[in-house]
Amino acid sequence: MALSSAGALVTATLIAGAVTAPAATADSSRGQDREALGAATAAARAAKAGIDWQDCPADWGLEKPIQCGWVSVPLDYAKPNGKQIKLAVDRIGNTGTKQERQGALIYNPGGPGGSGLRFPRRVTTKSALWTNTAKAYDFVGFDPRGVGHSAPISCVDPQEFVKAPKADPVPRDEADKRAQRKLAREYAEGCAEHSGAMLPHMTTPNTARDLDVIRAALGEKKLNYLGVSYGTYLGAVYGTLFPDHIRRMIVDSVVDPARENIWYQANLNQDIAFERRWKDWQYWVAANDAAFHLGTTRAAVQEQWLKLRATAAKSPLGGVVGPAELISFFQSAPYYDSSWVPVATAFSKYVAGDTQALVDAAAPDLSDTAGNISAENGNAVYTAVECADAKWPTSWQKWDRDNTRLHKDYPFMTWANAWMNLPCATWPAKQQNPVEVGTHKGLPPVLIVQSTRDAATPYEGAVSLHKRFKGSRLITEEGAGSHGVTGLVNPCVNERVDAYLLTGELDSSDVSCAPHATPKA
Repeated sequence: MALSSAGALVTATLIAGAVTAPAATADSSRGQDREALGAATAAARAAKAGIDWQDCPADWGLEKPIQCGWVSVPLDYAKPNGKQIKLAVDRIGNTGTKQERQGALIYNPGGPGGSGLRFPRRVTTKSALWTNTAKAYDFVGFDPRGVGHSAPISCVDPQEFVKAPKADPVPRDEADKRAQRKLAREYAEGCAEHSGAMLPHMTTPNTARDLDVIRAALGEKKLNYLGVSYGTYLGAVYGTLFPDHIRRMIVDSVVDPARENIWYQANLNQDIAFERRWKDWQYWVAANDAAFHLGTTRAAVQEQWLKLRATAAKSPLGGVVGPAELISFFQSAPYYDSSWVPVATAFSKYVAGDTQALVDAAAPDLSDTAGNISAENGNAVYTAVECADAKWPTSWQKWDRDNTRLHKDYPFMTWANAWMNLPCATWPAKQQNPVEVGTHKGLPPVLIVQSTRDAATPYEGAVSLHKRFKGSRLITEEGAGSHGVTGLVNPCVNERVDAYLLTGELDSSDVSCAPHATPKA
């Protein structure tokens, strides 16, 4: 799954991106040295050049006083004077006085494949949660390499990518599996055909190097960083590669950075966590039967889901919404609490006889060409980064065995997630070894925020990073599971995030917070 704070894609799966390996051999050590030197060269160049800030292009949807600019980075950090690509960056100045300003706060929302350009809009839209921080910091967003306006990559025609209905992700027989394997292989080949030159360089370590070049271009000696979802893995890798370049870092909803977790195992672990959170939502729907009329027990709600799924498998709703489209729509409920009411409402209307509401919610909009280009690009980057960051199993028998076993107990997402990631089994570009994330000289205390029932990034990921980053503090939101905790109203979390960003202050030990308010039906 794409680990993102943004909406989920057609054949859903959620996760993050990965990294180049530390010295397994003399050769890889030399390669890393070259890339470290290349990153320093590019950062020095960017510090000198700065950023030529202008009003943002009209079609980017970023209102004044947000400004936009470009930062050049090497495609290949081992060749810093070779081909350059341009990264889109935007900012809004701090809202307080010059004396209150503490620098720039750079944001990554996840993905991999998510754009951070909307981050400064937290100021223009007067987001209450960020008022205090905005007084002290310029809010800076960027499109990572390959994303949006930053040398975007593509794997298939966007209109083809969103076309529906797709095949049911849950295979009935070997023929279904063969068909899905063929689609995955063709997708990987499409990535090579459309974006082959970029693929070997679409790694998390390279994006971390890009982040350091952006820091330098902003004129900042040290980085203030907020990363959510995959953005936590980017932060973990940045913290490992550039420990003494960090001033403050918050990571929220954490990918387990253990090398053996990146990325094949991470996706399997996600399937288990998704099933748990899916059940949380069903219990809530049952408790609110007066509003939704879908059943007074979780089992009754699940029965309605299975009935809907079977109906759509036999004959897609409105000719376009089959099981794949249903999963893509319904998975937003285990992802985000903000989707609980809208998903339950569309489901409720369907059961009451209004099929159109569910079709409107779950079907692709072929007229939204800009949105479809963005969705295809996001999926391409997600795939390219995950496939390049680590070596994936190439044996179909292993994929089949692991996913068949998981599907028995965790059927909601397992096969959809498997097919989304299967292109990595036949990936046509070089695959790296993940970075060994850990504490090195100069790393300041990092603030980690995580809910216990997160579906996209299971809680164990936060514990794993906490152990690896010495001096870090972990805030646990107990009994909650909405992905992206820092964006929710929970004073126990919000006040500590503010205190850390404004003063550097952390609690003397880890903190447990009660959950944020459950959605009202």
